[in-house]
Amino acid sequence: MTVRPSSSGVFRGAGRPRRSASRPAAVGRALATGVTGLVLLLLTLVVVRLPWMGDLGIHAATVQRLRHSPLAPGNPLVDANTPSPYYSPWTLVLGGVARATGLDVFVVLRLAAAAGLALLVTGVWRYVRTLSAHPAAPALALLSLLFLWGTEPLLWSGFTGLHSLALTAAYPSTFTLGLAFHFWTWLTGALRGPAGWRAWLGLGVLWAVILLCHQFSGVVATVGAAATVVAARPGRAVWPRLGAALLLGVSVLGAWPYYDFFALADAGERLETVHRVLYAHPVARFGLVLLGVAALVGRGRRDHRDPLVVFCALGVLIVAAGRITGHYSWGRALPAVVIPAQLAAALAVVEAGARRVRAVWAALLAVALSAGAWAQAGALGYVLPADALPGPVAEKYRRPWPGYGWITRWVRYGDVVMAEGRVARQVPAYGPYTVAPGYPDFFLADEERRTAATEAYFAADTSAAERRRTEREYEVRWVLDHRGALDDPALRPVARGPRGEVLYAVP
Repeated sequence: MTVRPSSSGVFRGAGRPRRSASRPAAVGRALATGVTGLVLLLLTLVVVRLPWMGDLGIHAATVQRLRHSPLAPGNPLVDANTPSPYYSPWTLVLGGVARATGLDVFVVLRLAAAAGLALLVTGVWRYVRTLSAHPAAPALALLSLLFLWGTEPLLWSGFTGLHSLALTAAYPSTFTLGLAFHFWTWLTGALRGPAGWRAWLGLGVLWAVILLCHQFSGVVATVGAAATVVAARPGRAVWPRLGAALLLGVSVLGAWPYYDFFALADAGERLETVHRVLYAHPVARFGLVLLGVAALVGRGRRDHRDPLVVFCALGVLIVAAGRITGHYSWGRALPAVVIPAQLAAALAVVEAGARRVRAVWAALLAVALSAGAWAQAGALGYVLPADALPGPVAEKYRRPWPGYGWITRWVRYGDVVMAEGRVARQVPAYGPYTVAPGYPDFFLADEERRTAATEAYFAADTSAAERRRTEREYEVRWVLDHRGALDDPALRPVARGPRGEVLYAVP
């Protein structure tokens, strides 16, 4: 009997009837593709809603500044002329779109979310094609990236869980991660076939753009690229071109005019404190990924230079080093650990040896994906009315922030608003500045002083004279008290928000 390889690399007998073997596979492919389509439809509907939570304010503020002053935007959050790592090639494009079209910033962010998701889906599809020719592999990979996490959703930019993407689709991290998958695809092609100097130099520029657009996702992209190179075992002819690509990429990073990329290496202790939470509850957040780890073990036995195996190993080294040394921001490299494991689990369903073995993998992956989908079912609340959700799903739903668009009837672009806490994260999205930034700002030299001034302003025992001095120093025109209990007769109440917040005019 003649023996030939199937598209998945598994040898089958040519004399076996194809219908009985292919019908279950066809049903599986159709099911995986159908479920993937429904999930992507859900994400599309979420983009229409654009739920507000987390860092949406800083990204909206960044687009606001670039819209009004693309060449010298200043600090996106406070009225200060400082650089900012949020001014990236991607946000520069978004600011240009807002400036040229006159569209509202939140409409532009919806367009950014659609573009980022499209880039991510097509990037995953193309990259998986470099790893497997099986037609079901890309759909299974997408489902794994969305659901193969844990029983407790991790909502953080740069992480591809469904609930996380529902809140971060408009962030630069989604666009950048999608670009990273395309980058790995193009790099794989350049390593496998004869690629000229122009292609390699283009890869160098693309690598720099990825790092500038979202530094943490850029680290993941760099780790994946290093794994691709190690797995390819390039010949001598490739190394000079690879070196030239790296040199050009570093030059682009150094020449970027909006902030000093290399200064980010000294981001400070506050950045580490913020990211310490990434190392908490690893089993609850990543337990289902162990299925992918098992798949990586099998791939490593077949080829210790398998790109996914090397990718995951490098990611583990970075994340572990961050935990040991206290550099908790290195935990943002966790996608470099998780992504290759998720892809390996998906590929095991179509590549893991005999048909029975693949069936076992398919059953295990189906159970794990179902558990992961249930854990992230709260994302349905961003499409369906909250009161329409079943009780167990409603418990997983995190209600978005209402926003502060109501203040724009009085507060104008460039006005300084005294606000604290989560309010300070949202106000700059509409054009005003706050006294203290709502996010850690490495380039703002007087950040601690601004934060102390804000805390003192809202303290109950602060004198009226001290408040007036703070208002004059920072040119404060408005005060937004989210507690609605600020006792200062000199402040004139102007409006009250939907949750009891009070907007005061400063005399």
